[in-house]
Amino acid sequence: MRLLQWVVLVLFFVSTLHASVFKGQREYMRKCKKCHGNGAKFVGKYSSEEWKNYFKDDAVKIKAIHQKTDAKEYFNSHRFDKKARHLLDFFKKYASDSGNVPACSD
Repeated sequence: MRLLQWVVLVLFFVSTLHASVFKGQREYMRKCKKCHGNGAKFVGKYSSEEWKNYFKDDAVKIKAIHQKTDAKEYFNSHRFDKKARHLLDFFKKYASDSGNVPACSD
């Protein structure tokens, strides 16, 4: 019985570590849509590799791009650091080379 509890605990912990497309989309709608508009159109401008490039090394490139904008505070925040992996997952799912097209609910 004790082993089962450990297995459940480990599975719960591991599941919370993975990035989530839904969480990334929600963060985009809250923080990015104001300036960048429709998520599907904006995200589709770049390939998966290009998005990975923007987010590598603690998202240094995407942070630099936003330093002279109203979003500077957000990109320098702990919240962005916490949500960046979810944003990247969302961006990669709908990147130009992904072949994915968001449904009406996406």
